Amino acid sequence: MRRVLLSVLVPALLASTAIVSAPARAEFSIPGFELVQTSPAETVLRNPDLRDPVTVWSEMFDNAKKDIVIGQFYAVTKPGSAFEKVVERLAAAGQRGVKIRFLIDQKGVGLSEPATLERLKAIPNLELRILDFSKLTGNGIIHAKYLVVDGKEAFIGSQNFDWRAFEHIHETGLRITDAKIVGEVLAVFNQDWRAQGLLAKGGKVPEVNKKVVAADYRQDAYLLASPNKYNTRGIGDSESGLPALLADAKTEVRVQLLDYAPVSYGPNGTRPYYAVIDNAVRAAANRGVKVKLMVSNWNLEMPAQAYLKSLAVLPNVEIRVVTLPMSSSGFIPFARVIHSKTMVIDNQVAWVGTSNWAGGYMDLSRNFEVVMRNEKMAERLAATQEQIWTSPYAQPLNINKQYPKPVKGKAE
Repeated sequence: MRRVLLSVLVPALLASTAIVSAPARAEFSIPGFELVQTSPAETVLRNPDLRDPVTVWSEMFDNAKKDIVIGQFYAVTKPGSAFEKVVERLAAAGQRGVKIRFLIDQKGVGLSEPATLERLKAIPNLELRILDFSKLTGNGIIHAKYLVVDGKEAFIGSQNFDWRAFEHIHETGLRITDAKIVGEVLAVFNQDWRAQGLLAKGGKVPEVNKKVVAADYRQDAYLLASPNKYNTRGIGDSESGLPALLADAKTEVRVQLLDYAPVSYGPNGTRPYYAVIDNAVRAAANRGVKVKLMVSNWNLEMPAQAYLKSLAVLPNVEIRVVTLPMSSSGFIPFARVIHSKTMVIDNQVAWVGTSNWAGGYMDLSRNFEVVMRNEKMAERLAATQEQIWTSPYAQPLNINKQYPKPVKGKAE
């Protein structure tokens, strides 16, 4: 009798233990969109309900059956990093016959590691093209960070194709299955892929839009992109879309960025004035909307520091600067920083994009922004912002303090 009971109870207990100990699929999503985040190692910014991009990108590449397209500014890998899994899964997709088209910017080649580019070129069925986006707009780059798999799902976020973006930088992105947006992202990639082909043959790339294309802001979810002249038909313009959303804000706007400055980048080191976004932010504050702006310590360069202070003195505006601690492994160039580009309006509208809020991004460069009129997503995104806002890494901007130049690329 005892043997009979054991034969029944032991398997049952083992089964129940397996159920309890099995890892849960922790993700936060709404129909069509999953919120994905890189939480920098050795910080208190982890969110158990948000999957990391190593997991998500690897899964997307593993699921690919026909084709993958990737648009990035540059590419840097590092043996032994968490990002190695992503590159390995991309290579595995190519090895099983998946066609891969990889597009990076000419200016990004200088930021890329030659060994990484050669490694990508060696992947079977992968074609790497380099587009000089500045030939289209005069001074722009491919700044969007995105991919599309089988024309069915996409990823848009702040994550560069860089091992640091998957381990040592705060990044936010979206895995997208919304069919309309996925199709639009793929169409933009194809537009830029064709542009590269035309330029490589010495041809001229015709403008797609002669007039500014405004998005239908009533949609539950939609894509904004830049630059307007080279957006595929029907996609709303980022440069006009952001001010339009800010003009509709009623109580509160929360923003997280790497950089904010009403200046651009001109010839010979000049910084032309670019007031489009700044005017919209100040107008919102002037009519009583509470603006909570969170930027990285990299934003404390001059003249951006002066512009931040001029904004911070206004009623209804609060600015905090975020400085992440150095890794225990030592200084890591161009890392340990918040790089996410997100916005929440009135806890009703969520924005996840690839643009910094300065000149040269929404007017001259290729970028994407996803807007979701969804309270659940807005509240979850606001919570990730609040997590950093109240963390020991964030401090109010002191308008009376002269901050030192931030250290980015090398230890000093």
